[in-house]
Amino acid sequence: MLTFFVVLIGWIFSLSFHEFSHALVAYYGGDTSVREKGYLTFNPLKYTHPVYSIALPLLFLFMGGIGLPGGAVYIETWRLRGPKWRSAVSLAGPAANFILIIVLAFILQFAPSTSTGIFPGLAFLALLQIYAVILNLIPVPPFDGFGAIEPYLSQEILDKIEPIRGMMIWVVIAALWYVPSVSEAFSTLIFSIAQFFNFPFDLIAIGYQQFFFWK
Repeated sequence: MLTFFVVLIGWIFSLSFHEFSHALVAYYGGDTSVREKGYLTFNPLKYTHPVYSIALPLLFLFMGGIGLPGGAVYIETWRLRGPKWRSAVSLAGPAANFILIIVLAFILQFAPSTSTGIFPGLAFLALLQIYAVILNLIPVPPFDGFGAIEPYLSQEILDKIEPIRGMMIWVVIAALWYVPSVSEAFSTLIFSIAQFFNFPFDLIAIGYQQFFFWK
């Protein structure tokens, strides 16, 4: 039960931190409307979108432990001071998840090799942060990776993307779920990064099991 709440609360915080980072960079980039909209806060209710913030992230978290990014910060991009700021706003979210990876990696260096306490939950949460970073950097809409390159795409390319923009997330999810070569490559990348940060894989496995079985 403890692991379940550590992961759930930590995941909600990471979503808020992700969206807050978008808003903070947008504010300094010229979109001061984020302040009036109440985005410069860690309150998760300010970033609630019924599908992207709640339904999809929780669905995939409970189905397979995939850290699908969520949230909804509406940036008035026309206020931003140029394409570099638009890219910076998009990349700020994944950067926030990356910061959490570093923080959790540091904390986990002091974790005992047991299944007690908060450490299994933190280990599994750390893995979810890697999922969030990699997924967010996929350069197709609606992910942040596309937002980072969108200002530099020609209008012709954007016009071709527009009719299929709404379905691209489902194409990515289907590929990760049903195409073995894609899912295997994705998992290999995730665990390679986890190994680079010296995450304790035994605790990740324990955290995964405890999260889904509420032990």
